[in-house]
Amino acid sequence: MPCAANELRQVPLFSLLDDEELNVLAAQVEIREFAANQRIYKTGEQSERAYVVLAGAVEVTLLDEDGQEVIFSTPHHGEAFGFASMLEATPHQTTAIATETTTCLEIDRNDLSALLEKKPLAGLDMLTVLARDIHIAQGVIRGRAIRSANELIDQQETFGERIADHVASFGGSWTFIILFLGTMTGYVILSIVLVVVHGSSWDPYPFILLNLFLSMLAAIQAPVIMMSQNRQDQKDRLRSELDFEVNRRAEAEILALSRKIHILSDKLADIDDHLRPSRVQNPNEPQS
Repeated sequence: MPCAANELRQVPLFSLLDDEELNVLAAQVEIREFAANQRIYKTGEQSERAYVVLAGAVEVTLLDEDGQEVIFSTPHHGEAFGFASMLEATPHQTTAIATETTTCLEIDRNDLSALLEKKPLAGLDMLTVLARDIHIAQGVIRGRAIRSANELIDQQETFGERIADHVASFGGSWTFIILFLGTMTGYVILSIVLVVVHGSSWDPYPFILLNLFLSMLAAIQAPVIMMSQNRQDQKDRLRSELDFEVNRRAEAEILALSRKIHILSDKLADIDDHLRPSRVQNPNEPQS
């Protein structure tokens, strides 16, 4: 089923193409319809085509290092999937399934080759869009890196854990130290004054009751502080795991975009080499 040029204009990858370039590409590509829950391609299949969602929704999944299926992306209108494998001519590393009735634009290497042969400058426009995608991906990665592990843990913390954090924070402050020293000093002075004035006190020297209170305070405060320290260890561990995931995803995304740029650059170079002889003057012709 042929595609209209105005539909291609909605695709970010082709947004910089002019009308002539869009008409050339529209004559090459096809529109495919997929039913809900229909598989578009699966992992390991030879990637001869890539797709752009015109209507509907698609779920792209892959297998992680543990063999678990995870969602890689959920492209919607105007978003592409399967391009990296199609450009590299390698088997698909993901599985794509239409989650609802979906209309996709189907593109293969021959479609892009025909466009670049007729309109070589179209390759520069697509490279510009891909360069923007790299910058957007870098921004997303920076946003993920900025995301605090504390926020992720705070979403799951209990009331008791919040109390432990507040107690540990207050117990390690100068406010607590000053209040504690002032209270203990006042307690000792008052006890001594009562002994001097009245001859007795509820806690005379050596202040056994005070020592009992201090022991009880230390017994309660120590495990509470340890609870807070354990939560801090969890935050540090989660932060390192997030950093690792961000770095791994960043590397994968940047490599995929770089491969697309290199392939398009090679295509442009091949087309330039093909067209160069026609631009070079025949040496047997007389010089003007």
